[in-house]
Amino acid sequence: MIITDTHTHLYSDAFDDDRSEMIQRAIDLGITRFFIPAIDSSYTKSMLQLEKDFSENVFLMMGLHPTSVKENYKSELLHVEQQLLNRKFYAIGEIGIDLYWDKSTLDIQIDAFRYQIQLAKQYKLPIVIHCREAFDEIFEVLEQEKSDDLFGIFHCFTGNLEQAHKALSYNMKLGIGGVVTFKNGKIDQFINQIDLKHIVLETDAPYLAPKPFRGKRNESSYVYKVLEKLSELYGMSGAEIARITTENSKAIFGV
Repeated sequence: MIITDTHTHLYSDAFDDDRSEMIQRAIDLGITRFFIPAIDSSYTKSMLQLEKDFSENVFLMMGLHPTSVKENYKSELLHVEQQLLNRKFYAIGEIGIDLYWDKSTLDIQIDAFRYQIQLAKQYKLPIVIHCREAFDEIFEVLEQEKSDDLFGIFHCFTGNLEQAHKALSYNMKLGIGGVVTFKNGKIDQFINQIDLKHIVLETDAPYLAPKPFRGKRNESSYVYKVLEKLSELYGMSGAEIARITTENSKAIFGV
């Protein structure tokens, strides 16, 4: 059984003391594919080292995270472009809009989001969307940019059923992580109404650990708890959930 974690920050300093052991714990459970989102240029070196150390398991994205969209965002976008010119990446991400931390940067977040969508189209790559308290703003940009070559993953999907269908209408798959195990997460109430062909698994480690680890450091091995919850909600075996969601990840990332 091959399980794919489509979104995990394995380079995070939260793993500095036990990174290799933490990754090995996941591999031992059959979680052998790790897709690594970018945040900003300060993490690029760590990401490249991670890929070097785990070349058979780690697949890198490139992009500028919305909470890193500051006054210098254009130079950060130039870094993204330079990296895309230098080597292969599997997605543009994570990109999007985050209005939880700072609403004052909305205009430049939209600009950076749109610009990176256009880069994704240019390189024929999927996008991986970060959305926090910004569904309307995200959908507005996607509506303007929609096309046959726009596709990707709505990472850490936490919306309602209507928003789920809207995300799917833009050729997005839904990234489902630890929130599906939360009592107040709400997506467990409707997710089985979404065909599994639209779902991929993720952790967002070291953030958003599933029950029973909620509030603690998340790690990629805990995607197993997400798998178990979806198995319960869909009434399917864990092996079948793993197979379908891994095939979905291959369709998106091309690997």
